[in-house]
Amino acid sequence: MNKGYLSAEFFLRICFLIYLFSVTLFFFFSAADSIEASDIPYFQEADIKKDIIRGIDLLYNEQFDEAENIFQKVITASSERPSGYFYLAMVSWSQLSSGFWSPSVVEQFRKRIDKTISVAENCIQNNGNNSYDYFFLGGALGFKGRFRLMQGKWFSSFLLATDAVEALKTCINMDPYNRDVLLGLGTYDYYTARLSGVLKFLSYLLIRWGDKEEGLRKLHLAAKEAVYSSTEAKSMLLHIYLFLEEDFSKALNLAEELSKEYKKNNRFELLKGVCYIRLGMDLKYKDLAADLRKRSSDIPNFWEKRALYLESIKDIYNGAYPEARSKISEILKAPDPVNDPVMIAWPLLKMGMIFDLIGKREEARKYYLKVLNMENGSGAQFLAEKLLKEPPGKKDPFIGY
Repeated sequence: MNKGYLSAEFFLRICFLIYLFSVTLFFFFSAADSIEASDIPYFQEADIKKDIIRGIDLLYNEQFDEAENIFQKVITASSERPSGYFYLAMVSWSQLSSGFWSPSVVEQFRKRIDKTISVAENCIQNNGNNSYDYFFLGGALGFKGRFRLMQGKWFSSFLLATDAVEALKTCINMDPYNRDVLLGLGTYDYYTARLSGVLKFLSYLLIRWGDKEEGLRKLHLAAKEAVYSSTEAKSMLLHIYLFLEEDFSKALNLAEELSKEYKKNNRFELLKGVCYIRLGMDLKYKDLAADLRKRSSDIPNFWEKRALYLESIKDIYNGAYPEARSKISEILKAPDPVNDPVMIAWPLLKMGMIFDLIGKREEARKYYLKVLNMENGSGAQFLAEKLLKEPPGKKDPFIGY
């Protein structure tokens, strides 16, 4: 094994997790554009379509309450259709993605996604002529597969993802002029090509092999030309280039564009900083850290903690482990499990990685177990579980996560 990285199987299993996540997100950000007036009468009303678009934008900026109110309006306008239920589930999913992995949010998401499946299936059974019903059914099945994956049920999660793609293909046949479809197809091409050589069961299950270059081409075309899925295509490409292809210049271009458009999304800012670190752009990195400290938030020390977290990533990559530990300890001095749980679980994970990198495996394991035993692991619990089995290398790309 290359000591600078996690094993290929470990690394690509993480990629497969990202793949299923991206397939489901495809339905989320492109479904609104695929809904034709002939499919949904109420979508002839421009204000409701505008509400859906605005709600998606609010989710990117992590304004969950406002988005929730908008999607509840959509349900009120058409309670027999799956669109409002699906986007309401996306509010819960976005909260999970932002680190709010409390049992109540997880259960809320489960109920909402099951409701979407039920409504979509009922619409298809009663009237199979509407392409958007297949969009929302596919999206909901994809998210259900995502949860199966979290439970370690690789085979069933793959089958659910395959069903999601089949629903997408049905939609394409019914709506062949939908350019947003390139996000889903490009993601499928890229990840199946990347994973099939390592996750052997994919080799036997795939009807057609993926094509990594073709996948990237489709994703770039979606980023450029798609209407509703353009932003998600850019986000997907950012993660691919930063964590998988390690083409940091391409990743930086995308991170700068996304962080400029969604100023309240701290994740895009941090990924931009990681790009600066990986490219050795010290002045840009320092300017960004200073800028983060100047920002205001209703949550105490919200941006200060992000600046410290970014600086700890740089220290870890540079082998300055005492300095990284000091910064992480500073973050953990003022934990806020209600408003900012992500800045508890992920710093604890980083602390474990540091101990692994200095050869103190047993001490590292204590921190991974702390994350796993948290009521809200903020998504870090999945990486902690893997790190318990295999420690990171000094240049592991997920140090920057």
